[in-house]
Amino acid sequence: MATAKSAVAGEKITSRFQRFFRGVLAELKKVHWPTRPELITYTSVVLVSVALVALVIWIIDSAYSFLLGRIVP
Repeated sequence: MATAKSAVAGEKITSRFQRFFRGVLAELKKVHWPTRPELITYTSVVLVSVALVALVIWIIDSAYSFLLGRIVP
């Protein structure tokens, strides 16, 4: 009686690749792909969020730079 490990080792490389890609395609069919309006909304939210975080970091960095410039002559 062969074990599962030896059965996989005896399998040809081409059939292993085929099995892998069949599994990948099966998983991709399960994915919920967003519609165009959803994609535009999600992308807009991400871009606005990134811009706001960048603005906050810039303000904090500018404040620290100003304060250090006043402390260290």
